[in-house]
Amino acid sequence: MKKYLFFLLGLIAFAGCKKDDVGTKKFSFEKPVHFPEPTYTFDKNPVTKEGFELGKKLFADPILSVDNSVACNNCHVKSVAFTDPQHSLSLGVEERSGIRNAPSIANMAFMKEFFWDGGGIHLDFVPPNAIENPLEMDEKLAHVVYKLNHHSSYPALFKKAFSGIETITAPYMLYALSQYQVMLVSASSKYDKYKTGDEMLGADELEGLEVFEQKCAACHSGELFTNQDYRNNGLDTEFDDPGRARITESDADLGKFKVPSLRNVALTAPYMHDGRFKTLEEVLEHYSAGVKQSATLAPELQQNGTLGIPLSATEKQRLIDFLKTLTDYDFIQDQRF
Repeated sequence: MKKYLFFLLGLIAFAGCKKDDVGTKKFSFEKPVHFPEPTYTFDKNPVTKEGFELGKKLFADPILSVDNSVACNNCHVKSVAFTDPQHSLSLGVEERSGIRNAPSIANMAFMKEFFWDGGGIHLDFVPPNAIENPLEMDEKLAHVVYKLNHHSSYPALFKKAFSGIETITAPYMLYALSQYQVMLVSASSKYDKYKTGDEMLGADELEGLEVFEQKCAACHSGELFTNQDYRNNGLDTEFDDPGRARITESDADLGKFKVPSLRNVALTAPYMHDGRFKTLEEVLEHYSAGVKQSATLAPELQQNGTLGIPLSATEKQRLIDFLKTLTDYDFIQDQRF
């Protein structure tokens, strides 16, 4: 009888909720309890269901490209944590090869700078780099806005998302794309459940965590698994791609690239800024035996007169066991995205 009474009370409570209240709750940004504070400026662009859905539609629409052939999700595929599993250097319009591998766009709301070289300093200004890059979408922002204003459905969608605006402008388009991207929060992996006390790690995974904390966490630090800094990790002795130096114009930054987050890393091959490594085993082999000396090599990779990070075969396997606990199946299966 008690169970039946509680069931009825639950139905009454649910019926008392407005449909919009239930739906809107799914589309509001919530910081995971163990995460740092977000860097995104939500005060200027709060997430709404309508704005999120509009951003999601734009993200998947090739209208952003010059020949209507390439959408954002061509290079940022949901099932592999929004990376490009097929190409070391992602392809743009007319199958033009880019210069770098497409990184994951999970947890963008917490990042201070964007791209492998840190050339973006605010999430709202990330999409124009892809839209106007001749190797990616090769379109003009103004022409995208023109196409959206003359589209059969976008004017009404923008009007609904942004308080009755009559004309679509570039800032509103970028706001919508940001509303979608900031919601791509990956914080429900096995590791996260271990951190919150909801699940245990196995013995091999715990050993891997210990190795990770000793030998990897200096750069891949915190709950984002990146210190958001730039490092030359010893891939080359000469640099066809100057990396961070492309932005700072300083020789001290030659060959330095942003330390990537390791969240979902088991899904996000190929690895490195140029996608040269296909497996995690190759990555660990590089760090243990393949690091090359150069003037800007990260100090973490040249300690005690030794290049790289000493790793035994067992330590490599335990590290991979641990890194797999960072895979967030809830995230990649989330129907909202």
